[in-house]
Amino acid sequence: MSTAAAPRLFSFAPAARTDARVLVLGSMPGAASLAAAQYYAHPRNAFWPIMGALFGAGPALPYAERLARLNAAGVALWDVIAACERSGSLDSAITPASIEANDFARLFRESPAIGHVFFNGTTAETSFRRHVLNRVALPSGLQFTRLPSTSPAHAALGPEAKLAAWQAVRQAAASASGASTPLTLPSAAAQAA
Repeated sequence: MSTAAAPRLFSFAPAARTDARVLVLGSMPGAASLAAAQYYAHPRNAFWPIMGALFGAGPALPYAERLARLNAAGVALWDVIAACERSGSLDSAITPASIEANDFARLFRESPAIGHVFFNGTTAETSFRRHVLNRVALPSGLQFTRLPSTSPAHAALGPEAKLAAWQAVRQAAASASGASTPLTLPSAAAQAA
């Protein structure tokens, strides 16, 4: 009995400006994101609600507006994996030998102010360390931080704990710009909207 090969999937272009100071990396877009051609499109993914609390880039806004707000705050989005074979949406279903990393040398050339990379979960960090680190000349002094995954599959932490951890992105973006912007959290009703 033969099994069909997993489909080859391709990630998105980076959502980054040349003045980006912070880079948030996922592993590979899930099925809902690929279908919508949008980062973090699964309705139960906590990414956009967290970005709403941190940068005013919440899920109620049109997608292009969310990206524009993140980019204006100095935050870039991308994924570690450019292409891979995977059945379904789970990172655990990625065929390891099929992974092709994105062109990070080019990204750091085009966005030279990036000083901090945040990983959206363990798979993003592991993939970066395995397929990018020590294979690409990265800027000196680059900082790395793994954050809890915003995926609905990562239910070990609740929304409040994830938001608390992800505040580091706002702090890094603000400190890199020299700005000192206090964090204000929306009410529970506003977060649910």
